Amino acid sequence: MVITYKCPNCGGGLQFDPKEQKYKCEFCFSLFSQEELEALEKEQEVEKGTGKEEEPSQSEEAMEEQSLYECPSCGAKIVTDETTVATFCYYCHNPVVFAGKLHGEFRPDEVIPFGLDRKEAERIFLEWIQKKRFIPSDFFSKKQIEKLSGIYFPYWLYNCEVEGSVQALGFRTRVWRSGDIQYTETKRYEVDREGVTKIRNVAKNALKKADHDLVEGVLPYQMEARKAFSNTYLTGFAAENRDMDRAEIQSEIYMEVENFAKENLRAEAQQSYERIQIVNQSVNRKDESWKYVLLPVWLLTYQDKKRDRVYYFALNGQTGRMCGELPVDYKKLSLLFASIFVPLLILFLIGGYLL
Repeated sequence: MVITYKCPNCGGGLQFDPKEQKYKCEFCFSLFSQEELEALEKEQEVEKGTGKEEEPSQSEEAMEEQSLYECPSCGAKIVTDETTVATFCYYCHNPVVFAGKLHGEFRPDEVIPFGLDRKEAERIFLEWIQKKRFIPSDFFSKKQIEKLSGIYFPYWLYNCEVEGSVQALGFRTRVWRSGDIQYTETKRYEVDREGVTKIRNVAKNALKKADHDLVEGVLPYQMEARKAFSNTYLTGFAAENRDMDRAEIQSEIYMEVENFAKENLRAEAQQSYERIQIVNQSVNRKDESWKYVLLPVWLLTYQDKKRDRVYYFALNGQTGRMCGELPVDYKKLSLLFASIFVPLLILFLIGGYLL
């Protein structure tokens, strides 16, 4: 099922406004809260005689398998990737949400709404790149900045408690001198530590085609801002659905969590000693829980035609944290090298001649 959220005042498309944390009509500038939009949805469902969200029809399911949809506003056909769940109509530019892809196990549990609007994201990005001296000039162009896109990316969140214990030998050394003789005394202690560590909101990428380093490079998020998922948060932004089951990443998360717990135990055991020798160490996970969430990211791409390479940049849509690899303009770098090396070479030659 394809959904567009329209303003009840003028019929224009509604988009989520990160600055206002409300839904804004781009035509009459009306603002609506989450509660008002949900009430409007229920009224529309009652008018249709459904009283609940409709299940996608067979024809809709067939279209979803082909990733081909019809815009509810203008009737144009929209072609998307298999994992895309929100985008814009290429013809009327109204935001659309493919609700049929968000059913059952693929419906997110929670979402963190965008906290930075496009204007603020552009400001942060420009401030970041203006500090870099050796990037191509067209990287600053208006056309390049217009490629900035707000996208909800899918993540798995993992929570648990880890019970751990460590048995070790702790060593303290004392050195002193008496006359011409130096004495060294080493004392050995048995060390036993145990405890429980609460692990909260370990986030891992859940989209295969996403750049793993990039979407995890914008972490962490302020997880207390999570909201119960609603399709309405996606309007006005692009969004991707997960295509990775938690089983595909759980071994990586388990290793990360267990190593973190072991390091904490080791640090606790070593506090009073110069060094320790681990004899035995164990950790046990319990009270595990998983959540599937969508997190906001501003994404920018840059095509370096000279090197036939695409650079990707990501900005945390809540905190503004930047991540990405910058292209280098080697012409600028060469000019800097020449401006420093050539004068020094001339000075050395003159100095050698005078000597």
